[in-house]
Amino acid sequence: MTDRDRTKQEGLGESEEFLLFQSQLSRAARVDRSVLIIGERGSGKELAASRIHYLSRRWDGPLVTLNCAALPPSLIETELFGHEQGAYTGASGRRKGRFEEAHGGTLFLDEIGLIPLEVQEKILRVVEYGSFERVGSSKPIDVDVRIVGATNADLPVLCEEGKFKRDLLDRLSFEVLFIPPLRERTSDINLLAFYFANRMAMELEIRDNVEFSEEVLAQLNSYSWPGHVRELKNVVERAVYCTDTFPITRVKFDPFKNPYQAREEISLEIDDLSRFKDVIKDHEISFVQASLEKARYNQKKAAEQLGITYDQFRGLYRKYNDQLSEPD
Repeated sequence: MTDRDRTKQEGLGESEEFLLFQSQLSRAARVDRSVLIIGERGSGKELAASRIHYLSRRWDGPLVTLNCAALPPSLIETELFGHEQGAYTGASGRRKGRFEEAHGGTLFLDEIGLIPLEVQEKILRVVEYGSFERVGSSKPIDVDVRIVGATNADLPVLCEEGKFKRDLLDRLSFEVLFIPPLRERTSDINLLAFYFANRMAMELEIRDNVEFSEEVLAQLNSYSWPGHVRELKNVVERAVYCTDTFPITRVKFDPFKNPYQAREEISLEIDDLSRFKDVIKDHEISFVQASLEKARYNQKKAAEQLGITYDQFRGLYRKYNDQLSEPD
C-alpha cells in the first residue's frame, strides 16, 4: 500500500472536529509554505503530513520523512544534509541527505523539537536561502523543499528554555495545525473501529460479518484513548484476531495486564460463608476507591482501569457514594 493510499484509507472521520481539521489542512496544503502539525502520540501526525503533501502542488514530487526521535542527536545533521567522503571516521563515500532527496517535494520532520540547536541553524539557512553544505564540504547546494514539522512538545516553551531557535520557529509556523485527539471526536470511534475490524478480517481471510456487541461498543466509546487512533487500531485488530465468532464480546485495552497478578494480590477469608455479601461489598468499595484515587477522581479513567463501562462504574459510584472518600 502506498503512502497516498494509506492516507486516504486511514484518515477517516465524520465528526465536526475532524472535518474542521481536514478543512484547515486542505487550505494550508495549497500554500507553498512551511507548516507545523501539533498532536499527541498516536494522533496521526504522519498521516496529516502525507495529506498536506498529496494535496499540494508538490504532489508528484518526493515525500521524504525523518523521525528525529529515532536518531541520536549526533547523526541528525548527517541524515539531513549528507556528507562528503572522509568528512568523519567511517565516511567512506559521498552521501546525499534528506534535503537533497526531498528536492522538488516535501520534507517531513517528525519530532522536530528534538533537533539540536546547531542543526536548527543550518535548517534556518535552508528555509531562508534555499541552500546548505554537506558535512565536510563548503560547496553550497541549492534545494527547493517544503518543510512540514510535527511534534507533541510545546515549541514556544522550548524557545524560552533556549532549546529551540525562535527565528526558526517563526519561519516554520506559517500555519500551525492542531490535530484533534480521539477523545474529542468520539462520534468517529465506531466508524474507525468497523474499518479497522473489517480490514483485519480481510487479512485473516475471515468471511463472517464483523460485528461488535453493544457492551463492547459502549466500552470503546467510553474509553479515553490516550494512544488515539493508533491505540484504537491495535485494540480492535487484537479483538478480531482473538475472536472465534461474531459479534465481538470482549476487547483488551491493556495487553500488558498480568492475568495472574490479581489472583496473587486478592486473598479472601472464607471461613464464614455467611459473610459473602459483606465481603463482596467491601471489595467493591475498595476497588472503586482505589481506581478513583489512581485516576485523580476522573470517573471515566477509573472505569477504564477497572475494565468496566462508564455506566457500570457510575452505578457502583452511586451505590457506595456515602462510603467513598472525597479528594482532599
